[in-house]
Amino acid sequence: MASNPQYHAASSYYGTPSFDNNQFLDLLNYRAIPKLVDDVLFTIPPQYENRPDLLAFDLYGDPTLWWVFAVRNPNTLIDPLWDFTANTVIYLPKKTTLQNALGI
Repeated sequence: MASNPQYHAASSYYGTPSFDNNQFLDLLNYRAIPKLVDDVLFTIPPQYENRPDLLAFDLYGDPTLWWVFAVRNPNTLIDPLWDFTANTVIYLPKKTTLQNALGI
């Protein structure tokens, strides 16, 4: 898959093709986040309700990585914002997994 150089490697748009001299993005194309046995099973606490960006910042130091939760938990987080509710149980990839998978 070709990367989109106008977006940082941590961006959800990085792997999305563009056309007309980068004026328009094609359909969003999420990159794969591998499912590993050492992923952490996590229950979302109330302070992160509807705020995956805050959890991404606290875990990975980068709020733009909010989208990895939805990619890693597609059957649980159908809507990555409104399904991100307190007491929902999700898998969290480790920071090293993201560094290897996304090249960040």
